[in-house]
Amino acid sequence: MNKSYEVEYCNLELRFDRRQIRNFIKSLIQEGYSLYWNENEQQFVISIRTGRKLIKLKFQRIGDRYKIVGDYSFKDEKLSELMEKMIGDTRGHAIVKRFRERQIVIENIMFGEIIRMVEISGVEHKVLFQKEPVVTLDEMIQAFKSKRAEERAAVLRLELDYELAVLHEAMQAGDAEKTAACKERLKGMRSEMLQLEM
Repeated sequence: MNKSYEVEYCNLELRFDRRQIRNFIKSLIQEGYSLYWNENEQQFVISIRTGRKLIKLKFQRIGDRYKIVGDYSFKDEKLSELMEKMIGDTRGHAIVKRFRERQIVIENIMFGEIIRMVEISGVEHKVLFQKEPVVTLDEMIQAFKSKRAEERAAVLRLELDYELAVLHEAMQAGDAEKTAACKERLKGMRSEMLQLEM
């Protein structure tokens, strides 16, 4: 094992059911880790011995599920692999920092997938990977070329005219309730029209 190997897990947002925690414990035992666990009404704690160090993973109880809390730092590659499998299996979020000699690799994980990976060497930052956004530039161009907004705007103008006529009748009849309702609908239509014209 590389002596300078270290992985830090921050901003963890992983949610589990009891079965997933049991499977994690089973994996740790199969890998030969010495461990024990205890639980109370608020949390479930797994204490894992790695060499001379004792790592306590804390799972906060939320109803009948659990959420891992805290930041963790491991110098054990196998434990890191198990932790990352858990992040993937739960489709969790995390920031993972890998320290190797004079280099740090930072991975942003969302829904169990790496969305961004940055390498830091001294003062140099290099983006190794960046997941493409869900909406691509081509899709945005297509949306601007689309005539749907223009078609909706034409229909909306007719709706506005009708609602203004209803408002005029309500005001002439002195119907305060109908007048207020019309004004509220017109406010919504005005807002939609402004969005379509942007």
